[in-house]
Amino acid sequence: MAKEVIISAKSTFALQDYEDGPLGPDEIRGPTLATLISQGTEIGWAEGADFPIRPGYAAVFRVDEVGAEVTGVQVGELRFCMGYHRQTQQHPAQVTLGLPDGMAPETALLARLMGVSMTTMMTTKARAGDKVVICGAGPVGILAAQNFAIGGYEVSVVEPDALRRTQVQASGIASVHATMPLEDPAYKGQVALVVDCSGHEAAVLDACRVVRPMGEVVLVGVPWRKYTDVTAHEIMQAVFFGFVHLRGGWEWEVPIHSRNFVWEELLEGYNNAPFSTFGGFQRALGWLGQGRIDVASLTRTVSPADPAQVMADIRARTIQEPFIIYDWTRI
Repeated sequence: MAKEVIISAKSTFALQDYEDGPLGPDEIRGPTLATLISQGTEIGWAEGADFPIRPGYAAVFRVDEVGAEVTGVQVGELRFCMGYHRQTQQHPAQVTLGLPDGMAPETALLARLMGVSMTTMMTTKARAGDKVVICGAGPVGILAAQNFAIGGYEVSVVEPDALRRTQVQASGIASVHATMPLEDPAYKGQVALVVDCSGHEAAVLDACRVVRPMGEVVLVGVPWRKYTDVTAHEIMQAVFFGFVHLRGGWEWEVPIHSRNFVWEELLEGYNNAPFSTFGGFQRALGWLGQGRIDVASLTRTVSPADPAQVMADIRARTIQEPFIIYDWTRI
């Protein structure tokens, strides 16, 4: 029997047995090498009411079996996927990607988090050279800052936590602030885009007050709970009088895959989008493979043998690194 992480009840993480099903003709399967913990998402799920939940955000596995209809995938190669925390991965080949030669599994996993803000890069009206502010320097925020910096934007990060500000700077982003620079003439009315990765309503209000007229504020962070007494009226007033475009940062706004125009299938929906989710993942893997993002010092690898203790350590912040990875070779 193989093992997987389950949220079996409220705030309860456990390791339990499972069995793989038959391999589909379009599927590939193999042992998991590493999976990425999405801290905020998994803790948020654990505070819900619908259990059991199989958590997981991204995985890298080695291909051992290939379905009869799969082409272009070889036994033994490493593949990236959006997989559960479990000892094996089994997915349609089209929703996996091969790793660049020599890339460590731990590095490839970051492409999943990069993809969250990659959708905003694909859809924003801001252009290279514009000022972009990232609110919140958790795992998604740090990599959002990296994405926009690589894209040629002038990037700053706002993060009240001193440790996280240090981590942002360690990742190579120099412009970091404890609070939004609302009175700084270099920022007020000059920012083209604020990407909120905090889910904090006060950060969203500050974002609406700092962007330029017709600037964008994109909500990427999940508002898991209420933090302040900021009212909707305050945000509405800032949006209305500041001519702000406030919108959701839903990462699935773009298609999973793009495809070419097919005249015969026009009535089934037109998908000739220039951007896609897996196109973003591929781009992220390319940037990681080129060494354009170095967060090795901000990564912690742990064993999945005791997920309850791992999540307790995350809650207690005894694990300070923002990128936490289960090493399934330890099981």
